Amino acid sequence: MASLGNASRLGGGQSADDFEKLKTHIHGKLVDKLDLSRLGELEGDTLRREIRLVVEHLCDTENPLLNRSERERLIEEVLDETFGFGPLEILMKEEGVADIMINGPKNVFVEKGGRVQRSPVTFRDNDHLLQILDRIVSRVGRRIDETSPMCDARLPDGSRLNAIIPPLALDGPSLTIRKFGSNPLTLEGLLNFGAFTPEMVMFMEGAMKARLNIIISGGTGSGKTTLLNTLSSFIQHDQRIVTIEDAAELQLQQEHVLRLETRPANIEGKGRIGATDLVKNALRMRPDRIIIGECRGPETLDMLQAMNTGHDGSLTTVHANNPRDAVSRIETMVTMGGVELPLKAIRQQFCSAVDVIIQANRLQGGPRKVTHITEVLNMEQETVIMQDIFLYVQEGIDENGRAFGHFQSTGVRPSCMGRLESAGVRLPANLFSARRLG
Repeated sequence: MASLGNASRLGGGQSADDFEKLKTHIHGKLVDKLDLSRLGELEGDTLRREIRLVVEHLCDTENPLLNRSERERLIEEVLDETFGFGPLEILMKEEGVADIMINGPKNVFVEKGGRVQRSPVTFRDNDHLLQILDRIVSRVGRRIDETSPMCDARLPDGSRLNAIIPPLALDGPSLTIRKFGSNPLTLEGLLNFGAFTPEMVMFMEGAMKARLNIIISGGTGSGKTTLLNTLSSFIQHDQRIVTIEDAAELQLQQEHVLRLETRPANIEGKGRIGATDLVKNALRMRPDRIIIGECRGPETLDMLQAMNTGHDGSLTTVHANNPRDAVSRIETMVTMGGVELPLKAIRQQFCSAVDVIIQANRLQGGPRKVTHITEVLNMEQETVIMQDIFLYVQEGIDENGRAFGHFQSTGVRPSCMGRLESAGVRLPANLFSARRLG
């Protein structure tokens, strides 16, 4: 806790250490002054206004020499410590930040504009960072401690958090946050950013309306979840959708949505409910479509079987670098469940279940593109036959280190066009003619 001697030196532009000491001192005084029994009667904005008045009074009495900007910053940061996530609130509010990477209390990095850069924001120490982390995970029914030192959770705005703490993390608690803003990217926004072209949107919209089963493939940070949210906007509003996720982050716009979330084991190692359990249960919930946020393990087989048994129009994402790798990864995940299936049988399941693979990639320098829209056809002997409908061709790297290129239509007319037409989807006759797009 700061001494008043330290606090008195802060007027007229204080050092960062002195500011932190004063903030800790005022926060401690605030806790001493709070009437917890009365605060229980208040809520939301009313409670924050009441506490703000107390903090303003403490600022004026503890250090009246603070200038206006220092005083306002101090008040906001004390309120964030009391109600929110401390220094993390500053990063969450910062415009343009896509990812937040915290490697211990003093090493904080952010991704802005496709580039990773160091942030001036820090935490006091490991205990401070652990306190903020515990506040986040406890709000969503998760826990993180020495017996369970890894955790996936979500923040109130839908952002996804992964945390790992000592003894597994040697340099202090490590947090990685994938931000999902209050205004997520829309279809128009993705078109403006050049993630895909209007021609590709026409086909993807038609595929969703015709209830084709789609897998979105891509690496970490390639925009799979954003793309899944965008595709889900094409689902008719009268359909019943069940979503299954490890940490709920999908933002579907339909009315009839049931959101399911996995549950980790308790402190005794019991009570875990995994994605496989939820997929099996979802099949009994009369879904029109099932959406799995990401297939990571044995639930992949259940997802394929659901796609094969009347739940057309289902979606999921997988981690893979291209559509061919996505097939291999799905084969591997099916075998993770210990099911003794020959490789040919797994591939037959895959071919009959999956209609389209959409590949999303994050290119050098940050641009995110849909690089392949690929149709799954059938099996020939033991090989899965696929054909590319649309492609992104990278031409090079510009002077700013960003990849550039163009989209193209391959000239292949999808074999699923009959299903699209049966569903009332009418596409332009020249949509698939071989040409450069955009």
